Amino acid sequence: MSIDVESKLLIVDDLPENLLALEALIRGPGRTVYRATSAEEALALLLDHEFALAILDVQMPGMNGFELAELMRGTERTRHIPIIFVSAAGRELNYAFRGYESGAVDFLHKPLDPHAVTSKVTVFVDLHRHRKALGQEMEKLAAAHHKQEELVEQLRQTQRKLEHAVRMRDDFMSMVSHELRTPLNTLYLETQLRQMHLSKGRLESFAPERLPAMIERDQRQIRNMVRLIDDMLDVTRMRRDALSIQPQPVDLGALARAVVEGLRQQAEAAGSMIALEVPGELRGVWDEFRIEQVLTNLLTNALRYGRGKPVEMMVSEAGGIAHITVRDQGIGIAPEDQERIFEQFERTDDSRKHASGLGLGLYITRKIVGLHHGRIEVQSTPGQGALFRVELPLQVEAKTATQARA
Repeated sequence: MSIDVESKLLIVDDLPENLLALEALIRGPGRTVYRATSAEEALALLLDHEFALAILDVQMPGMNGFELAELMRGTERTRHIPIIFVSAAGRELNYAFRGYESGAVDFLHKPLDPHAVTSKVTVFVDLHRHRKALGQEMEKLAAAHHKQEELVEQLRQTQRKLEHAVRMRDDFMSMVSHELRTPLNTLYLETQLRQMHLSKGRLESFAPERLPAMIERDQRQIRNMVRLIDDMLDVTRMRRDALSIQPQPVDLGALARAVVEGLRQQAEAAGSMIALEVPGELRGVWDEFRIEQVLTNLLTNALRYGRGKPVEMMVSEAGGIAHITVRDQGIGIAPEDQERIFEQFERTDDSRKHASGLGLGLYITRKIVGLHHGRIEVQSTPGQGALFRVELPLQVEAKTATQARA
C-alpha cells in the first residue's frame, strides 16, 4: 500500500522560541509544520488545512490550550485531529487529566524529551499516512466496484438485447412461415383442384369466362407473397443502413389516385370504399416508389382494420409541405400502443385478432418518411378508428437510412 502522503503538523505556543525548538524536533521528509502563536491563529489555520497532528501549549494568554481543544472537538472538520498537550507546569497540577478530558491523545511535560517527542510524532504521522492511504485505496475500490457494476449492467443489457433479438428472430421466422404458407397453400389447393378437374375431364372449369377470376385469384396470392418478401428485404436493408431513396419530380395527386385505383378490388373485398380528396396536381421531389409504399401501407392497414366502413384519404399542400391523411372508422389503437406500432414486428392484440401480418408495414413507412425529412403520427381512440398524418417537404435530397437518423 502506498503511503506517500504529505502530513501537516500544527504547533501552537505563545513563545516563538518554543515553536522554533519544537519545529526543529518534529520536521522531516513528507512533513509540513505550521506555527501559531495564539489559539486564534491556530483556528484560522485549522479552517484552511487538514492536519495530521496538533501540538498545543496549555498555558497561553487569552484562550488556553484546553479551550482550543474543546473548540476543535466541537467542530466536525477538526474533531478527528489527534491533540498532544505540552505544559511547563508540574505534574502535581494534574493538567494531564484535564487534557485527556479535553480530547488529548497524549501529554508532554517541559522540558521536552527530544526522543519522546519525535517518537510520539512519528507514530501519529504514520497513522495519518496509513489512514489517508487506506482512504485512497477504499476510494479506488469503490470506483472499481462502481465500474464493475456498470459493466455488469451493460452485460445484462446486452444479454437482454440478445435474448430480445433471438425472440424477434424466432417470432419473425414463425410469422414469415405462417404468412407465406397462407398464399402458398391457396395456390397449391387451386392447382390440386385444377388437376383433379383435368383428370376427370371437367373442362368447363377452364371455360373462357372463368379464366379471368381464376387468374385474378392466383395473382392476388402471388402479390401477397411478393409484398411479404419485399417487406423482409426492406427491413434487411434498413438493418444494414442500406435503404436509400432516389428523388425525382412526382405528382403526388396522380400517384395517390393510382394507388387508390390499384386497391379498389381489395377495398371491395373488405366491404369498404376509399374516398379520395386530392388537388388537381401536387408536384414535389420524392422517391415515387417509396412514397407509393407509404400510401399503400396506410390504406391497406385502414382497409384491414376498418371493419368494412369507408376509408378517407386526403392530400394537400401548405407552406412547402405536402400533407397526407388517412382516416378509418375501425377498431382504433390504444394510447399505449400508438408509438409501439411503428416498431418492427410490433402489433397490437386487437390487430392480431382482425388480420394477419408481419408487423412491418408501419415500421417501413416511418423509415421511408424519415428518409424524406418528413414525419408521421397517429391519432386514435379505441373503437373509434384511427387517423394517420404524414408531412413531407416538397424538396428532398437523396440519402440513406443512416443519414435519416443523423
